[in-house]
Amino acid sequence: MNKEETLQQWQQQEAAVRAKLAAPGVASLDELKAGSGMDFLQRIWDGELPSLPIGTLMDFIPVEGEPGRIVFQGSPGPQHYNPLGSVHGGYFCTLLDSAVGCAVHSMLPQGMGYTTLELKVNLIRALTTKIGPVRAEGKVIQVGNQVGIAEGRIFDSAGKLYAHATTTCLIFALP
Repeated sequence: MNKEETLQQWQQQEAAVRAKLAAPGVASLDELKAGSGMDFLQRIWDGELPSLPIGTLMDFIPVEGEPGRIVFQGSPGPQHYNPLGSVHGGYFCTLLDSAVGCAVHSMLPQGMGYTTLELKVNLIRALTTKIGPVRAEGKVIQVGNQVGIAEGRIFDSAGKLYAHATTTCLIFALP
């Protein structure tokens, strides 16, 4: 598939997901504990639970996923720029933290939660509004009883890499 076909596919997929998402908000602890991590994420995508408030602020959404792999898509705008005229590093970090963290979350059994302990991001090249949508794909490396490790990357519709990351997450029983 060429860049234009990929871009069109990405835009259609994003529109379909956005049409199903509920208003932003925070799920209750009972809703979080009601199923596995993947069940929880699927309920967000299906519009049964509130969508991500940070996604609204940063203009990105989850577009696909399966246990151990989650993909977010976003279109950085001028509101995400730093004073140097490109997208602020915080946008990269937030997008990647969401992808890799949710990848770990997707592997958790019912009653378990996680928090990010460490996030390492390498910025490869600048992002601007001219790039169009980008995707952050998070993939699990290992999830154990107490620690989850995942890696992620941000790329455009041509497959060009903009950043990559690794994370270490603490896994714990939800109260």
